[in-house]
Amino acid sequence: MTPEQRIKRHILLEAIEYNDDLNWDGEITAENVDQAWETVLIANDAHWDFVSEFRGSGEDSGLASQYSRHYEAKEKARQLSDGTWVGWTYWYGGGKHGEPEAIDWMNEAYEVEVTQETRIVNVFTKKAG
Repeated sequence: MTPEQRIKRHILLEAIEYNDDLNWDGEITAENVDQAWETVLIANDAHWDFVSEFRGSGEDSGLASQYSRHYEAKEKARQLSDGTWVGWTYWYGGGKHGEPEAIDWMNEAYEVEVTQETRIVNVFTKKAG
């Protein structure tokens, strides 16, 4: 699956779990994820909240971001239900008439490799006496 397809699959699974009116018979695969997206979410006009919630979720990845004269951008990353990580550009700002959520961010999503690090920080205090 492409990163976009994995995001769609993740959103579909969350939407189906959350909303009893939405359902899909069988597994969601690379071959049928777009059909499931259209059938389950688009046809029921149920995708906007789930897409918006996903778009604003995740962690700031600190990766270099794209540039736009009209919007601010930062890179976000999130672990999906299948254990993989994806990243995307989170566009925001734009002033009173800005509409950054309308930018098609999902098709520009990318795979992210994550390494977890543990850091030890020494904190010093002066002893009395």
